[in-house]
Formats: sequence, structure tokens, C-alpha cells
Amino acid sequence: MSKPVIALVGRPNVGKSTLFNRLTRTRDAIVADYPGLTRDRQYGTGRVGKSPYIIVDTGGLSGEVEGVDPLMAGQVRSAIDDADAIIFLVDGRQGLIPSDEVIGNYLRQFDKPVQVLVNKSEGADTSVISAEFFQLGLGEPYAISSAHGDNVKQAMDDVLDRIPNSDEDDEMELDDHPGVRVAVIGRPNVGKSTLINRMIGEERVVAFDMPGTTRDSIFVPFERNGKEYTLIDTAGVRRRKNIKESIEKFSIVKAMEAMEDSHVVILLIDGSEGLTDQDLTLLGLAIESGRGLVIAVNKWDNLSKDQRDWVKNELSFRLQFADYAKQHIISALHGTGVGDLFKTINAVHQAAFKRVSTSDLNRVLEQAVLEHQPPMIAGRRVKLRYAHLGGLNPPRVIIHGNQVNKLSAAYTKYLTNVFRKAFKWVGTPVTIEYKATENPFEGRKNKMKHRQTAKDEKSAMKAKIKKKKKTQQKRRT
Repeated sequence: MSKPVIALVGRPNVGKSTLFNRLTRTRDAIVADYPGLTRDRQYGTGRVGKSPYIIVDTGGLSGEVEGVDPLMAGQVRSAIDDADAIIFLVDGRQGLIPSDEVIGNYLRQFDKPVQVLVNKSEGADTSVISAEFFQLGLGEPYAISSAHGDNVKQAMDDVLDRIPNSDEDDEMELDDHPGVRVAVIGRPNVGKSTLINRMIGEERVVAFDMPGTTRDSIFVPFERNGKEYTLIDTAGVRRRKNIKESIEKFSIVKAMEAMEDSHVVILLIDGSEGLTDQDLTLLGLAIESGRGLVIAVNKWDNLSKDQRDWVKNELSFRLQFADYAKQHIISALHGTGVGDLFKTINAVHQAAFKRVSTSDLNRVLEQAVLEHQPPMIAGRRVKLRYAHLGGLNPPRVIIHGNQVNKLSAAYTKYLTNVFRKAFKWVGTPVTIEYKATENPFEGRKNKMKHRQTAKDEKSAMKAKIKKKKKTQQKRRT
């Protein structure tokens, strides 16, 4: 797989969601000082550490006297089964309690590397706060603070070192699938395999009228009008309560891996069911992957006019955060609208890898600033000095200036839309990064300030000595 999977487990309210947000650099996991808040698994791409990975935040294990809560244990086991490593988070302020020992015994039955992280260790002696957790018998504990970030990167580097590196194998496998790689993702039974068969014109992928027929990602290479493509069919993603076969328990990880291996992602939605929470979860993961995005609404031919109007309104209202992605109305079974998908796929792929010159970027940036000035911060105008292209798929624009780290999300959104329109970056996320430009005169100003202070102090000392001499002279007189 392209990224290792790390499962995050522990008792309720030990800081798992806070650590999840720290590792993914998001606020996706709901965080509150209330035990057991996280009920379902959260998935994200870990960005803290020497290499990327998939991190899974699980619901808290109770570890009560009766043993591990069977419902929670079932959820955690689903996360652990396909994980490459386990992070066992404990509370350093509370110390080792019986529930931790129960969970430790539970984790020991898995043949997976386990790293104990002692959370909430800020302001404490790390060696002292970690000492008692050696009793768990799971190796050396590592003291961290998920809230403040203390030692988090070092801990993740150690965890990743214990996972075999398969990057070279992944590159070799991807080299075997040339052309535009397109991942088709969606919930079970929305018609992914039927869509792929329709796109390639033959029954290359088995499709039955039964949810979850596809068991793993399947790479399907083919040519169309002299252009090479590879379609990636993924296992459907379903709610935890509907999972019956163990092979489907971690299908969302397969979908995330397929997105990483692709150039363009097609999110397939069942028009007869409308937009579901699972669709929005997948959409969020697709956006986070940074790949080009196309949204296809399937089974349109089975809907009445009122149903179609309702679905259109719902898509327009709930997908505003992904307004850059083009939407297609299709019927995978009958082929309606499928041909138009290729035009969009090609346009999105071209946009994701389109290079633009630094001069063109700066011309557009200058015009954008003229039309809409950056805000005033502490009485000073934010200055955007110059921009350059920092990467592709997705396009990454790096802007240098002063006070840029204080720009609002609204102004960043404005610049994103300006660049997207100017360079026809359709269907792909556009990332803007800011680099604060240091003031070259700052050091000189500080030196001058120090010199003036020293001069003032010297003058004050001279005046004091002179005054003292006058006082002494008056006394002698």
C-alpha cells in the first residue's frame, strides 16, 4: 500500500482526537472535555513525522472490570486488523490505572507493533511521568503533549521507523499502470463497477446487484482515442453497523490509497438516495488527497422530475465547499452522460499538471491586489511581494510578503479563485502557501536602537556625575 496505516486507541478522554487533529493538522475530529465523544472511526492523512501515513482515530475503549466493551472492541478491532502499527494513548496526569492494563492485555494479542504514548505530560518530568507505564509490557513509553505538540514529531518518527518501507515497491507498481489514472470511489452499490465497464466498453470488472462485490482495488488499463488510461475500482464504503464480512471492514483505507495512486478521482453518488453523510466523508477525503475531482450522480434515469429537482438543490446547497469540481448526471447502466466524463477527466488532468511561468503568476497576483487590497493588520497594510509555482497535482502557489501569516481564509479563497480562473485550473484543488519575507532593515533598526539607548544612558550618566560634582562644590563652599 502507498501509505502505512496507524490505529490510535486508548480510553475515553485521554486526548486521542486532539492528537488526531495534531497529526493531520486539521480540526476534523470533534474535541471536547467529555469522555467517549468519538463514537465512529475518523480517517486522515498524517502530516507530522518523517513520511505521510493514514491515521485512524477510534472510539474509546472502556477497559472496565467486565473486560473491554464488546461494541467498542469490535470497532477498534476493525481499525487494527489492517493497521501496520498501533498507538496506545494513556493519560500521564491520571497515571496507570486498571483500565489501561486491561487494554494493554487486549492489544498484546495482535501481532502488531504497539507504541505507548503518555499524553498530557506538559510541565512534568517526562522520565518520571512515563516510568509506571513500563508495567504495561509494551516497550518504552514516550511522553508527549497532544495539545501543545511536545515530542509528537519525535514519537511519530519512532513509530514510522518500526514500519517496513514499501515506497520503492509502490513506485514500481504504479509504473506498470501508465496514462491517466482515475480512481472511482463511492459507497457500496452506487454502480462503480458498472460505470467502469461502461467506460471501457466491456465486462472487465465483475458487477453484481449486491453491495460490496468488489473486494480490493482493481487496476484496469485501456486505451480510448489513442490515449492511455488506468481506471481504479475500489471497494465500497459502508456504515459500521452494516459491515458483516471482515474483508470489507477497512474498505475506506483502500479508497484512500486508490486516491493517492490516482491523478483524477470520480466520486460516484447514488441519485436515488441523494447525498449522504458517507458521500460527504468521501468527498472530504478526496479533497484532502489533493487530486483532481469529478462528481458523478448515477441512476438518474430512475428518478422523477420532483426527485431530480430535489437532488439538484441538495447538491447545490451542500457541495459549495467543492464548487470547483464539475458535476455530471449519468446512468452507468444505460450509458447516458458517460461519454462526457472523459472530456472532464482530460481537462482536469491537464489542469492539475499545467505549468505557469513566474511572470504570469506575478502579473495575476498584482492585478488581484489592485482589484482587492489585502486588509490592514495593526495599522499596516499586508504586502504581497511576489509568487512562484511550488508544485503540481495539485497546483501549489507560494506567495512571499510581510504579515502574510495573518491573512484571513476569506482573502486566501479570493486569491485561489483568481488564480483558478486566470490559468483555467478546473476541477483541481489549488493550494496557496505563504512565506513571510524578513525585513532587511530590521537588524539595522535594532542596532540603531541599541546605539541610541547606549548613548542616552551615557548622557544620563554624565549629567548625574555633573550634578553630583555641583552638589559637592556647594557643600565645600
